Amino acid sequence: MALKVLDDCIACDVCIEECPNDAIEAGTLYCVIDPDKCTECIDKYDEPICIIVCPVDCIVPDKDHVENVVELRAKYKKD
Repeated sequence: MALKVLDDCIACDVCIEECPNDAIEAGTLYCVIDPDKCTECIDKYDEPICIIVCPVDCIVPDKDHVENVVELRAKYKKD
């Protein structure tokens, strides 16, 4: 499943710099994760790096973009 940024994001941009898939960009008020690029860092890190580095814990699973491990791996290998 892709991840999403909640509106309590402080737009510090730490997650943008750390994302290995370039899936995160600055939005108007807060960072935005592109679900077509987000692989939850599968096969790269043990858990999504954006969640680890976020100082306000505002990155959560996006229930509107559910994917299984096989789909995430395929997306990761495609890039």
